[in-house]
Amino acid sequence: MNLVELKAQWNGVLDYVEERNRIAWLAFFDARLVSLTGNTLTLSFIDAEKLGGKHDFKLARNPEHTTLLQEAIKFVAGIELEIVEL
Repeated sequence: MNLVELKAQWNGVLDYVEERNRIAWLAFFDARLVSLTGNTLTLSFIDAEKLGGKHDFKLARNPEHTTLLQEAIKFVAGIELEIVEL
């Protein structure tokens, strides 16, 4: 699978997450899929238009939410991925 194919299934991934945990869905809703290299998916939450200055949401994100996202990707896309957040 490549990044374009995963992006095509991303709404399904988010729907899966939302059905199980709305807070986790909110945490990943604005994520941009940056790259898919091997079994590593890189997500970015950087949006210069929303917030000025430096911010780091990954410090506040619940690790269980990332686990749920991985579960959703496996269920929808059929692949197991490590998640890296920028």
